[in-house]
Amino acid sequence: MSRIGKKAVDLPSGVTATLSGQQIEVKGPKGVLSFKATDDVTIAIEDNVVTVKPRGMSKRARQQWGMSRTRIANCVTGVTEGFKKELEISGVGYRAKMNGNVLNMTLGYSHDVNFDVPAGITVTAPKVTEIIVEGIDAQQVGEVAANIRAWRKPEPFKGKGIRYKGEYIFRKEGKKK
Repeated sequence: MSRIGKKAVDLPSGVTATLSGQQIEVKGPKGVLSFKATDDVTIAIEDNVVTVKPRGMSKRARQQWGMSRTRIANCVTGVTEGFKKELEISGVGYRAKMNGNVLNMTLGYSHDVNFDVPAGITVTAPKVTEIIVEGIDAQQVGEVAANIRAWRKPEPFKGKGIRYKGEYIFRKEGKKK
């Protein structure tokens, strides 16, 4: 039995969900998100509560049960609160700033790195060493943050690079003479 799948998803006030076949659409104050579930699960909406149940007890049905419930819960959270990832930049001369819809980063390369921000995502740089990625789609926010981090991952000797806020970097000892 899926511990996550058994839980029902409550719809807060101001949020509506409509079901058509296996497609669920969630509307809220921040926007609209939809999720198409596989045929292995059954979705039901009753009294502002969304429930997900597996069709049978096959391994795939049980896997899709918890995943589908989590994706629906992420849609509800996204249209009410939204998602946010914070990144920190550390290193001498490393910095970031926003130019319109382009994130301009100086990361120790011979040239500046320009990252085009996709639609539906808001990127801000309140400080030159801080980047905040916000949006309503959890998967897209995480992917954009990972793509920004991939330009200069933190290295283990000095810790220079782009890291998630609160991320621990295992430090290595340098060469000894």
